[in-house]
Amino acid sequence: MSDEAGERDGSGTGTPPGAARRPSAWLILAVVAAALLVCCCSAAVGLLISWSAGLFHNPT
Repeated sequence: MSDEAGERDGSGTGTPPGAARRPSAWLILAVVAAALLVCCCSAAVGLLISWSAGLFHNPT
């Protein structure tokens, strides 16, 4: 009987075929951090533009 772990991917390492294509946790965290940074910065710029346009001032 042959080794079933080595037959899964054909490389003899015993790793599942999709394991090499999975991104690392650091890459996922970096993408999430970049997305949060872009969202927060765009919200801050929008608030700054609104404030400078007078949208937050009391009407006189």
